[in-house]
Amino acid sequence: MHRSNEIIAAPKVYGFDTGFVCAHRGWTTLRADDLGRLWEHYVLNELTAHLQTTNLRYWRDKQGHEVDFLCLPRGRNPLAIECKWSARDFNPGNLLVFARAYPKAELIVTSSDARPAFTRVYEGRPVQFLALDGLVQRILGQPVRPLGA
Repeated sequence: MHRSNEIIAAPKVYGFDTGFVCAHRGWTTLRADDLGRLWEHYVLNELTAHLQTTNLRYWRDKQGHEVDFLCLPRGRNPLAIECKWSARDFNPGNLLVFARAYPKAELIVTSSDARPAFTRVYEGRPVQFLALDGLVQRILGQPVRPLGA
């Protein structure tokens, strides 16, 4: 996966200790925007723990479009994952740009409030909204089940 307008050599830094991230940024009280930023760190931490992999990537192009995480399961379509603290904060623009470049990709949003899981369609492309536990199940190829089921 690589096209000429994509940025492939720019590392992105994450803090697995969200308390350290808050301290580093000087946050003593969290605003709604802060929750979204911390959610991305938390999602990466949980995916790494549950999947036992460091083979998660992110995608960015030279026009500034970015997708938080890419999961490339062997023998399956790529999963493009956006992290949003609240599903209502999701803007499909970046995922749709990615989907035009990679039409076989499956599009997913993980948010703290995607219970039960649901799907919305943007420009003819389905986007699945999942809570974090559902995302882990989806990546592992398991049916997405409600928490506690």
